[in-house]
Formats: sequence, C-alpha cells, structure tokens
Amino acid sequence: MIIGVVSDSHGDIESLKAMLRYPEAAQAEMWLHAGDYAADADALEELTGKRVARVLGNCDLPMDGTYDETVVEAGGHRIFLTHGHLFNVRFDTAMLAAAAREAGADLAVYGHTHIALYEQQGDVTVVNPGSVARPRDAAAGSFMVISLTAGEEPTMNLIRLR
Repeated sequence: MIIGVVSDSHGDIESLKAMLRYPEAAQAEMWLHAGDYAADADALEELTGKRVARVLGNCDLPMDGTYDETVVEAGGHRIFLTHGHLFNVRFDTAMLAAAAREAGADLAVYGHTHIALYEQQGDVTVVNPGSVARPRDAAAGSFMVISLTAGEEPTMNLIRLR
C-alpha cells in the first residue's frame, strides 16, 4: 500500500494542490495529515477522493472526531499519527517513539518542526514529511510517500516541491 504523508499546510490549499500535481502523490491510496491545519485534510480528501486520517496540531482549534493522536492501520503496519508538539519533538523523538511502541505501532508520523526527518528509534521508524507550505529546512515545501508491505520495512520517498 502507498500512503501520502503531509503536515503543516497552515491553510495553504494552493500548496496542497501543487503537491498533488506530482506523480508520486497520485500513487497514494490514502493520506495522513499530521496537523496544523487539520481542517486542510477536508480539502485534501475532496481534491483526491481518498481517505485522509488527521490529527490536531498546536495551531488547530478542536474539531469533532479529531484528536491529538490516532493509530492508523495500513499495508500491514500500525502507524502512530500525531502532530508532535505534545512529545517534545523539537529536541528528539525518543518520547514519540515510546508512545508509538506503547500503541503497538512500528511507524510514528509527526509534523510540528517543519523539518523533514527519517530515523530509526529501535523498532520504530519515525518520519516527518516537513511542511508542505512553510518549510524550515529548504526553500521549497515537502511531503512524503511511503510504501508499506506487511512484514517489510517501510520505504520512504521525500518529495520537495519545485
């Protein structure tokens, strides 16, 4: 299964539309939106016709049925999805990986820092797609496409908008 991962769109629907022009984005069978602005997930769902799992970020107002964290099952993997601000991710991802492990997840997805990251924390793969709208690690926004197969390590592809 191929999933798209995006975060920190901050109401910039044009950045989401630009992201969706990439062939890699068209491969996504579902999307994860890691917050800031969780409501943008509605636009992403409408634009793609695909399921979008979402969480609240530190810049989000409460939304019915949307939480600070959730677990998503996809491609034989359990994914712990959160924005990250409640897990001290500006300093390291150990607390996030521990929460994912406790939830029985092997993949932790977060945003908040606006900086793309891929790392292993023991048995948990930790990823941040950066920010599609307001990157802090490059001149252009970014998103990820992750290939998931049961029993195999996830394959990550970070795409920078041009």
